[in-house]
This record gives sequence, C-alpha cells and structure tokens, in this order.
Amino acid sequence: MENFLNFFENMPSWQKLVWIFICISANWMIELAIPLVKFNYKKFKHAGVNMVFLASDVSLNLLFGILTVGIFSWLSANQFGFLYLIDFPIWVELIIAILALDFAAQYVVHYLLHKIPFMWRFHMIHHSDTTIDATSATRHHPGDYAFREIFALIMIVIFGIPLAYYLFYRMATVFFGYLTHANFSFPKKIDQFLSYVFITPDMHKFHHHHEMPWTDTNFGNIFSFWDRIFGTITYDDPKKVVYGLDLLDDTTDQDILYQFKIPFDKKIQLKSDKK
Repeated sequence: MENFLNFFENMPSWQKLVWIFICISANWMIELAIPLVKFNYKKFKHAGVNMVFLASDVSLNLLFGILTVGIFSWLSANQFGFLYLIDFPIWVELIIAILALDFAAQYVVHYLLHKIPFMWRFHMIHHSDTTIDATSATRHHPGDYAFREIFALIMIVIFGIPLAYYLFYRMATVFFGYLTHANFSFPKKIDQFLSYVFITPDMHKFHHHHEMPWTDTNFGNIFSFWDRIFGTITYDDPKKVVYGLDLLDDTTDQDILYQFKIPFDKKIQLKSDKK
C-alpha cells in the first residue's frame, strides 16, 4: 500500500496530464459508439472551447501547487491534523481523506456555487454548455476552480491529509468527472444500482438540466450518498434533460471571450437580483 501511494506522491506532471488525456479519450470513443444524445454539433470545435478552460485551470493549478507544497510540508513537519491524532491503517486513512475531500471540496462547495449569487456567476459557465459530453468536465471558469481548491486546502489542513492521499483523490475526481459528463448510453439498471453509492453518468445529467429544480440537485462528484443524506438527489429519465441554462442565450455557449466575462456581466440578471 505504501508503494502504491508513493507512486502518486512522486508522479510527475506529465503523467497527470496523460491520465487526463486517457480519461477524455476513452470516454470520447465510447460516446462515438453508443451516444446517449445524438448532438448536431462540431465535436472537435466543442472540445477545443472546453480545452481552453482546461488550460486556464491547469495554469491556475500551478499557482495552487506552489502553495500546497508548503502546506503539505508544514503539516508533515508539525504532525498537524486529525489523521496525525489517530493510528489507523493506511487504507482507512486514505478512505477518510477521500470522504472528507469529496464532501467539502466537491459537494459543499458545489452546493454553495449554486446558492451564493457571487459564486454562482462563476459556476454558470459550466452549466452554459448546451452539448454535454466528456470534455464538458473541463469547462470551469478559473474563479470556479479557485473556490474548489480553497475548500480542498481547508480540509487538507483540518485533517492533515498527506500529499499522496490528496493526489490519489485528484486522480479519482478526474476519472469520475469525465465519466459522469460523457455522452454515452449506460445500462439503466447498472446505473441505478451504482447510483446508491457513486455519482453515475445518468445521475449527473439531471444536474445539467437547463432549469430548476433539477439544476440544483446531484451536487456530488464521487459519492452520491451526500445528496441522499441532505435531500438534494433526483433520478429520472436522462433523455428528458435539456442542456444549457435558462439565464443565458444558448447561442453564446461556444463564445470563449463571452463565457469568461459572464461573472462580471451585470446585464445578466440572476433570479436573486429580481427579488
């Protein structure tokens, strides 16, 4: 187990990028073979737009990487955090770390991204995509990405999460992110069975419906039981989902400059602004 975790701790950046490429490519090929929705769109152009957002987030990740290296070193040197107070087997500590990070840096912050108007303006870009496929998982405004990283850092400090655990968690989020956004037809019974524990492809599609109440459900990334516990889950026929966002003009979803400016465009009136 230690050798397994050491692999992640010493993983060079190029291997992380290869993992992202593998996850995108694998889901892309499945989409082509068994699509859930037959979109009339230019798949490579759509991917190119979403890759721009990925590039911006990777650049921001380099800055967070510098900060986190110092934090991980300090935590280790000072034996600070919950995991340093207990003496569980490594695999138990890893599970605790993944649960803590998935809850705070995915479910909680995602819920807040929908409920706090200032944060929602940044998250709208992710929902503005009208043709959801595997590459849509990369479609996050840098501001959206920054909120998620801040919440992750908070949990890292509270729990004293080692770097290896965090990197394993990040690899898992990449896998689930691309899988759940992928536009392929997944066997319904298997999807429903898995959805009792994990966020599944069909389950996540409802979150990308263009209007409430489905937009404000299924906030999880890896585990679905957070949504079940807090009553934010929905499950229906994914073919009923209409992608996009009712607050935005669907024709702008591929306009990169416009999308980057959405959080600062006061012409876009949120429902909370009209109260």
